[in-house]
Amino acid sequence: MTETLATYSLIAVYATMGVYTLAFIFATMDLAKRSEAIPAKKPAAVAAGSASDSGGPVAVVERDGDEPTAHHAPGSVFQKISLGLLVVGWFVHLAATILRGIAGNRVPWANMFEFGLTATLLIVAVYVGSLFWRDLGYLAAYVTGFNVLALGIVTVNFYVDVVPLPPALQSVWLVLHVFVASLATAFFGLAAGLSIFQLVRARFDARSAGTPRLLTTLPTATTLESLAFRLNVIGFVFWTFTLVAGAIWAERAWGRYWGWDVKEVWTFIIWVIFAGYIHARATRGWRGNRSAWLGLIGFGAVLFNYSVVNIAFTGLHSYSGL
Repeated sequence: MTETLATYSLIAVYATMGVYTLAFIFATMDLAKRSEAIPAKKPAAVAAGSASDSGGPVAVVERDGDEPTAHHAPGSVFQKISLGLLVVGWFVHLAATILRGIAGNRVPWANMFEFGLTATLLIVAVYVGSLFWRDLGYLAAYVTGFNVLALGIVTVNFYVDVVPLPPALQSVWLVLHVFVASLATAFFGLAAGLSIFQLVRARFDARSAGTPRLLTTLPTATTLESLAFRLNVIGFVFWTFTLVAGAIWAERAWGRYWGWDVKEVWTFIIWVIFAGYIHARATRGWRGNRSAWLGLIGFGAVLFNYSVVNIAFTGLHSYSGL
């Protein structure tokens, strides 16, 4: 029964990748459609925001989070199809994750494959949920492309059969600690997408040749930075809980809160990077490209902690690479 459910789960993972791939195709077609549209004339606030990003004079100050209506291009039919496919894929993704959990009679995030399966599920959930907050339809290609690539990597390289949990993982802290870490990763990942768009938008805004039509349908670099900052702050809060919960779990499992295990050290390094990101932006005036690059470095450290640290280093957390 366990092997059968695990097989069904794996089939659902492949089906998820197929649906996400279709969603990615339609999302890129939506971006192409945006590039063909004739953008509305920039209002003064938008022009000021672009000038600020490129280091030029500022005539009008755009508040954090303000998103000029000129950048709200109505969703094309491709965007709607992509979103519909993304939601369908997410439910198949959810089924794959639940089947994996039922097969193991536990939560489905006890090893690298399962963590990747859950984290990518949450990235889509956070993205779809964020659409009720802001118009982030332009991120659909990034979210679907990232998920297809991530699911492909974890399935090909990290897949393992369902096995019993090691004694150290047989704790309620597995549910809290790892799930919240997955949720933090989802927020960091979505913020990274916004930072990439911010860097591209700022680069073209600074060119005398002008900004491509596609980018003029997006929010200004200032707005993209503000949105990324808010998502990173939420991710930082969850990562702080992850760090604290991990210390409590370590005391219960190994009799000490901190032991300089390589996984503990990298979890703390990630916390320091994002703490520095928030502090630098809030008090030191680190805005624009510097803020975006620091956020991307933080997300890169998260990916490094998940992949290289689990594979190349040995320690008390080596079971996470099973």
